[in-house]
Amino acid sequence: MNQKIFLCSICNINSGTCNEDCKFCSQSVRYKADIARYKKKPLNEILQEAKHARDNGALGFCLVTADKGLNDKTLEFVCAVARAVSEVAPELRLIACNGTATLEQLLVLKSAGIKAYNHNLETSKEFYKKICTTHTWQERYETCESVNKAGLVLISGGIFGLGESQEDRISMLKSLNSLNPISVPINFYHHNEALELQPNPLNIDEALELIKLTRETIPHAQRIMVAGGRELMFGTRQDEIFAYGANSIVIGNYLTTSGRDMSKDLEMLKSLNLQIAAAV
Repeated sequence: MNQKIFLCSICNINSGTCNEDCKFCSQSVRYKADIARYKKKPLNEILQEAKHARDNGALGFCLVTADKGLNDKTLEFVCAVARAVSEVAPELRLIACNGTATLEQLLVLKSAGIKAYNHNLETSKEFYKKICTTHTWQERYETCESVNKAGLVLISGGIFGLGESQEDRISMLKSLNSLNPISVPINFYHHNEALELQPNPLNIDEALELIKLTRETIPHAQRIMVAGGRELMFGTRQDEIFAYGANSIVIGNYLTTSGRDMSKDLEMLKSLNLQIAAAV
């Protein structure tokens, strides 16, 4: 295999403050999950995470906030963080993930050094109302359209294992393909006991086939990323994801769950003779 693997790291700069009712999300205040909750992560911690990610081969660094969408204060904070990270780790490609956003807000982020915006469709349009009632799937789709209009790199994917049907999965992937995303993050539902939504267990072979289906349905995406739930879903078979079409992974911790040590992923890639994508 000659492909180079794009590594991305997530930084939760505002945690557990969301008022939406997405049934899969422990960051909603409605479910009172036992997670860290804070409005603004201290800048020095964010910069340390950025440098640690860079030093372990990450090229993407994603600034995530837990709210339905951007407001003026959040926009100002994300921009300030982006400028600071660019100073200490200019090699990183900065990604913002801040919920629904207008074209004007996205252009402000772009002016602050943000290169890409991540906003997932999560599931099919048909199934979405069963997992969220406080905003619509269409709002998500329209934000993704605005990302493209702003000239930012669009990162958009979804979650498998929410109780959706195979038809829902295909519908979501077709909708994603219509948006022409550069990167498609695939997440596998990681259950928190505080959430009402129960997991819809997938076995490893089914999950691998969903990676393959994603690659086949969205052929022009530069990256198919296996993100949240990777360690839980694939266990000792994580190295197989690349043979099914994945060429990007999240390294380190996720938003409210822990990933494995970055060194383990680097060892895995080395054992497979896979190179890490680097800044050019």
